[in-house]
Amino acid sequence: MNVLRKSILIGFTVVGMAAAQAQTQMDNAAPAAGRHGASVNREQMQAKMAEMFAKRQAKLHDLLKLTAQQESAWASYQAAIAPAATGGMMPDRAAIAQMSAPDRLAKMLDLSKQHQAKMEAHLTALTAFYSQLTAEQKAIFDDHTMGGAHGGHAGPRGGWHSHGG
Repeated sequence: MNVLRKSILIGFTVVGMAAAQAQTQMDNAAPAAGRHGASVNREQMQAKMAEMFAKRQAKLHDLLKLTAQQESAWASYQAAIAPAATGGMMPDRAAIAQMSAPDRLAKMLDLSKQHQAKMEAHLTALTAFYSQLTAEQKAIFDDHTMGGAHGGHAGPRGGWHSHGG
């Protein structure tokens, strides 16, 4: 019985080592692959994200059934929350790596302040648009935007990503 256990243990060890070796070879074979295994450059990712944003906003617009008077408020809101064409807040990793620790922290603090200012502008635009909605429209909006029943979940690093539903 003891020999059988040793044989099984050795067999699992060999299989595990082979799997680890195969994974290492796959990792080394495709160093340019992105986070999800696909090689995608920043511009392609931004274009895809902008397309997804536009689809979610179009769906929300249709669900809200806005009146002619509300359309200008919707347009102003959309202009204020539209994602930036450039990556904007993402610092260059190579440049960050060359900074001293205090400089890196100062850079991150500066980026945090920029992010907060952008969120405050979004809040102002959202409040102005939201005040134009009826109670029924507010319920739909609440349900289909960030954190609502159909509107998103906590994503990487605790951020929120609206996926619509």
